[in-house]
Amino acid sequence: MEGAWVHRILWLVVAVAFAVGLVLPEDPRPEECPSRDTRVVAPYAVTGYWVMPRADRCVTQRMVEAVHAIGGDTLITFGPRFSSDQEDFADCLVDGRPCAELPGKRVRQVYTYATSEEFGQSMLRCPGIDRRIESRGRIFYRLSLATSCADPEHDLVLVSTDGDGLGNLVREASAYGMTVFPGLPAAPQRADKPWEPDLTHLAALRAFTGRVLADYRERFKGLAAFGGVYQSFELAMRARSDKDPIISLYGAQHAVVASALPGKKIVVSPYIDARRGRGFPPAQVEEGLADIAGTRAGMPMAIAVQDGRGTGKVPVYGPHEAGAKVAPRLVPVVGDVSNAQAYYGSTGDYVEAAARRVPDGVELWVNIEGFEPSPAAGECGRVDPLPLRGRTTKSRLDQQIMAAGTHASKIISYGWDPFFTCQARYDTPSLADDIAAGWQQPIIVGASRKDMNGRPGILVEGHNLRGGVLRFGGVEVKQERYGRGRLESAWAPYVPTGEWTSITATNAAGQSSTSAYVMR
Repeated sequence: MEGAWVHRILWLVVAVAFAVGLVLPEDPRPEECPSRDTRVVAPYAVTGYWVMPRADRCVTQRMVEAVHAIGGDTLITFGPRFSSDQEDFADCLVDGRPCAELPGKRVRQVYTYATSEEFGQSMLRCPGIDRRIESRGRIFYRLSLATSCADPEHDLVLVSTDGDGLGNLVREASAYGMTVFPGLPAAPQRADKPWEPDLTHLAALRAFTGRVLADYRERFKGLAAFGGVYQSFELAMRARSDKDPIISLYGAQHAVVASALPGKKIVVSPYIDARRGRGFPPAQVEEGLADIAGTRAGMPMAIAVQDGRGTGKVPVYGPHEAGAKVAPRLVPVVGDVSNAQAYYGSTGDYVEAAARRVPDGVELWVNIEGFEPSPAAGECGRVDPLPLRGRTTKSRLDQQIMAAGTHASKIISYGWDPFFTCQARYDTPSLADDIAAGWQQPIIVGASRKDMNGRPGILVEGHNLRGGVLRFGGVEVKQERYGRGRLESAWAPYVPTGEWTSITATNAAGQSSTSAYVMR
């Protein structure tokens, strides 16, 4: 997935686009939006997506409905950056004075936070200091982080919002039976190492995080969609030092979550990088997962490892394809070489390593990246802000789901806008449209030898496997058993003759897909 700074820029671009000259009501009357359609018409294997909160409730409803229609039950947002940059707050005035001034008090440090949510009254703790401000057509909040309102010295947070996008999202998700994980406030970055948090501001970040989460607890009380929070600061899932600054950030911020939202889930999405010379081998993943899990402060945690295919950091290939050339769209990233020359391993190798020892209280998810490393001529994608990214295909998403294997308890994807919704022309389908049209195609995620009543055979696991036949190489065998649990399974009596074989699943709907697996 992208670097954390790219997410913040993309979020801000969208937020500003909705904010210019317009302050929308917090919750328009239901009759102003179309009636909700809560059907799931094309249940795909991906069940969660990153989305961007929208100030318009009807726009939010359309987005949530579209995700829900293809089987999505989970929505994740990125947390805005907790920053000291005041450039966007010049027009924030209170009684004709800049918001950052407190008559009779000393202001030590001013932080800023550009978001898409409207906080509740519980955020306004200090009379005369904490304020909700409507200034020059915009909504601001001024909040003190002081321990006592009577303190002579205050750190301030100036908040700018375009409306209650997050509130809209949680309310709409509740109506569709979905779960939302809002992003935690993202830590300030070091100027010299922007991939690391600036821990000199950690105390202020902890205080602000606590205020925000207490507000969530109050505002979202009774809304089943509020499932927990997403940790917005990214890190690599590899072996880390004992004094790693990102792990220190996680530990400190997650302790605040445990205090404010006991029992809620923390979602973390670390990245992996298999590129030789720049990344790290699969052997480091197990320790990296343990380090992240150690920050959960007793809270339930989902670690959604990014599969790396969208950025080109990790390839998708089978165990028999190490000597094959890298996929054409990975050539600009690693060169026209073989998979083994370019990478330490495939997505499957890294996910398998992560699954070896998942601690109690932790779920292993996989975040498949729903984009290409760069755009191709004539296709839509992201053209601004950088880096440029292209639109992928449903068939490649299917391959990524296959590569995640049987270990992932949930498959999610970054990100809904623009990658699943963009169209090259008004008359061309989006990626979401392609999923809706082809969702019944089988997806094989695993296969293994399994005897049934003393008969040898192969158990295939995956999605949309009911009915039909399994083809092993050139041998077609009718399914004899079908089961449905977390994954669907189909069994057929067949004994492979080699280390691996190509498996094709054809279901009762006549849809087929092929994948190759090692027979263990």
